Amino acid sequence: VQLQASGGGLVQAGGSLRLSCAASGRTFSSYLMGWFRQAPGKGRMFVGAINWGGGVTSYADPVIGRFTISRDNAKNTVYLQMNRLKPEDTAVYYCAASKMGSRWSSVSRGYEFVYWGQGTLVTVSS
Repeated sequence: VQLQASGGGLVQAGGSLRLSCAASGRTFSSYLMGWFRQAPGKGRMFVGAINWGGGVTSYADPVIGRFTISRDNAKNTVYLQMNRLKPEDTAVYYCAASKMGSRWSSVSRGYEFVYWGQGTLVTVSS
């Protein structure tokens, strides 16, 4: 599966931004999807994940209550809605897909992602 993230940009602290990730292929609903981010000079961090149908999500502690992941399987797209953004949210954001057959128990903690998009930069100014 090929992934294309978009929607990044510059936003003031407290603002909102929505990222999109379009996937190729006809089996999008078979993949667990997730978002990661990498801040300047730091390693890649798990942001959150969503299950096949979109009814179950998981999030890393720093984004709980501010970020929401959703998906539209008819459009082969997963979204990351980011609200109340903070300067420390500044990073390149990547969407990712698990391998087929992955377990939610692993994916929900940021494991078993094997397909990656190219990343989109989000900059939050103070």
